[in-house]
Amino acid sequence: MTGLLKATNKKTKQTNPKMTQDDIVYGHIFDAILEQRLPPGTKLSEEALGEIFGVSRTIIRRALLRLSVEQVVSTRPNRGSIVASPTVEEAMQILKAREVMELAIVELAAENATPEQIAKCRAMVAEENEAIAKNDTGRSIRLSGEFHIELAAMANNLPLMSFQRSLVSQCSLIIALYESSKKTHCSCDEHTQLLDVIEAGDKQAAIALMKTHLDHINSKLNLHDDSGTQDLHAVFSKVLKKKA
Repeated sequence: MTGLLKATNKKTKQTNPKMTQDDIVYGHIFDAILEQRLPPGTKLSEEALGEIFGVSRTIIRRALLRLSVEQVVSTRPNRGSIVASPTVEEAMQILKAREVMELAIVELAAENATPEQIAKCRAMVAEENEAIAKNDTGRSIRLSGEFHIELAAMANNLPLMSFQRSLVSQCSLIIALYESSKKTHCSCDEHTQLLDVIEAGDKQAAIALMKTHLDHINSKLNLHDDSGTQDLHAVFSKVLKKKA
């Protein structure tokens, strides 16, 4: 077994002994989906992923099962796993579910957010702005998704947090399939405005701003072919460089 998958927190670059190999493999694949480096329909070969990460196929299967529970990976009997590919009808249902979820989240966040959580989110927005300035689209998309997941953490409701993580991932797949522009799908200005009203405890303003924000995201969606790569070794090239 290689030392490649030493448990590391991406934010602090410090070893996290609580993270398992399953967690790390899951995190790499989850981020690749959020960054749209793994387009919908990509076959997720257990053999190739095991080789890339230097782990057993059992660990790969557990990570893929976790992603399938979140409905971002589809596991087909005797045919392996692929990145999920929502139909137009499924996409509309997912977007509606996310709207309901996000409105509930910001209302609760306005009640429960701590100063530390607000500060963390502001730092994420600053990082997202930096990624946009550098034209790092994949990173900015991932940071945008993580911002919305962190809003769910502010709500202080574990079921909402779990649902939100799945919905954000599924929406990344929808954007990969149907977005009419490859620019970042969220506005950092709107993220900042959301934080301002949440920090002020203004629930109604937070709900109204989130509704507008989601409308802006949805307005950019149209039928569109993907621009990612289905070469797993290319997607995880940075991981392979660390392994070398």
